[in-house]
Amino acid sequence: MAINAGQVKELRERTGAGMMECKKALVQTDGDIDAAIELMRKQGLAKADKKAGRVAADGQVVIRAEGSRAVIAEINCETDFVANGEDFTGFAEAVAAAILASPPADAEALAALPLASGETVDERRRALVAKLGENIDVRRFQVIERQGDQFGIYRHGVRIGVLVDVSGGDEGLARDLAMHIAASRPACVQRAEVPAALLEREKDIIAAQARESGKPDNIIEKMVEGRLRKFVDEIALLGQPFVKAPEVTVEKLLHQDKAAVNSFVRFEVGEGIEKKADNFAAEVMAQVRGG
Repeated sequence: MAINAGQVKELRERTGAGMMECKKALVQTDGDIDAAIELMRKQGLAKADKKAGRVAADGQVVIRAEGSRAVIAEINCETDFVANGEDFTGFAEAVAAAILASPPADAEALAALPLASGETVDERRRALVAKLGENIDVRRFQVIERQGDQFGIYRHGVRIGVLVDVSGGDEGLARDLAMHIAASRPACVQRAEVPAALLEREKDIIAAQARESGKPDNIIEKMVEGRLRKFVDEIALLGQPFVKAPEVTVEKLLHQDKAAVNSFVRFEVGEGIEKKADNFAAEVMAQVRGG
């Protein structure tokens, strides 16, 4: 059966797929557009499964807040080209909106969450994998129910996002705190919240370095205590020098404004993911040899 340009155009508009893909599907289904859509969806699932093992270390952090609830999520893809495209950005925003409306209990529940389009998160994700040709993954998310007066929200580009729950102060202070957290990467709010395992590991490293000085044990003990206090101040938010006024700690800043940080979440795209370093020259040579 001959396939005309109008059929291809309609299928492209309804699926967002490429022209050749649409024409091929229409040929296989004898011009039946609904059957072609179903076929392309099935093929999309197969493509998504094939790409699932590929490293997705690029993407976006999205933040959405409404009333006393906010969500921060990291959505991954393989390249910044896809990450900055309208399709991927729209998907990321739609996922954040769905989470905010009905917070899922886990990753499985998130995959089954309905989007405004009527598709589930996973159905839309798989369709995008087929369309964009990259692995796409909703890596992580966190929902915060506000305990304080306001949220501080800051995104540095699309790769770093911070959501902070603040009591007291004003919107300007809340945003400044979010910007500070984005820049200074604290591990927790208060010194007492620094994980014991992290403290022990750092103490062992500091002690080993101090012993190399050859000083007596009592001096080494004081050196370790001093350096450990400095380390705790560096990774606990309240002990850090405020980025916009380094002569003042965040703790003093909050005291001046009669404010407090209840909690915060900082996501950075790809942190903790081992990204393959591509060697373009080696790749070309391998193709030449293979040819």
